[in-house]
Amino acid sequence: MRRIGSSPVGFPGFSGATRQLVLVNLIAFFVLLVCGMVFHSDAAAVAGWLAFQPGAFLHGAIWQPFTYSFIHFGILETLFELLSLWFLAGFLETFHNANWIYGLYAFSVLGTVAAGIVIFLVGGTIGLPMVPIPLFGCFGGVFGMLAAIGLLYGDVEFLLFFAIGMKAKYMAIVFAVIAVAMLFGEEKMYAFAQLGGAAAGLLYARSAPRKGVHFAVSERLYGMRNRYYRWKRRRAARKFEVYMRSQGRTVKFDGQGRVIHDEDADDKKRWN
Repeated sequence: MRRIGSSPVGFPGFSGATRQLVLVNLIAFFVLLVCGMVFHSDAAAVAGWLAFQPGAFLHGAIWQPFTYSFIHFGILETLFELLSLWFLAGFLETFHNANWIYGLYAFSVLGTVAAGIVIFLVGGTIGLPMVPIPLFGCFGGVFGMLAAIGLLYGDVEFLLFFAIGMKAKYMAIVFAVIAVAMLFGEEKMYAFAQLGGAAAGLLYARSAPRKGVHFAVSERLYGMRNRYYRWKRRRAARKFEVYMRSQGRTVKFDGQGRVIHDEDADDKKRWN
């Protein structure tokens, strides 16, 4: 694995997918904050409705996996999350395009939800029901990006808390160990969800195409469309061959539906 520079101290560029992800989360925070100032308790009810709660999701709140990451409470917590998102996404965007960043973020956020559902169901099945802690914030995307950096650029050194130099792979391990330790506390669901986001980030970094899942899916769809058009052309060619034989003439087409010219016949026409 190649080593990329020394310990990054400043924040990376604020553009592209990084800027959009940070701004969307920041706008969502201020919208909720303004609603809380204007409508008071109604804002808390809306936030609870949009945050992810496994019990509510299993009873029909299917929108929560797509909305919970935009719900933020507390200025300091939100500031830490968005600064982490800026730093990690900005670093990754220097080596990957925007579609790859979007895919990693979305996959990590949904992986966090999947882990929360799993521990909720397993805990209820084995007789150890989980404390129903609603999940909110973009921590799943942040952990997924940290895990991806630890996998792909593990030897790059960062300043942990702007003070302690540490390689990316060790930083990812430290946060994973903290999450594992939290499994023995009251916030088991939150800790397991963090690990789910990190696992999803690792899976995406290992298996996603370099240009992102969106690009791969679009290429697959275009390929399917082109195969369909080629099949239609071959079928039309076969019908035309049958028609021309009924007229006493022979016309041949190749496997792609293109006319095969008879060079001997062309030469006879040319000289007669």
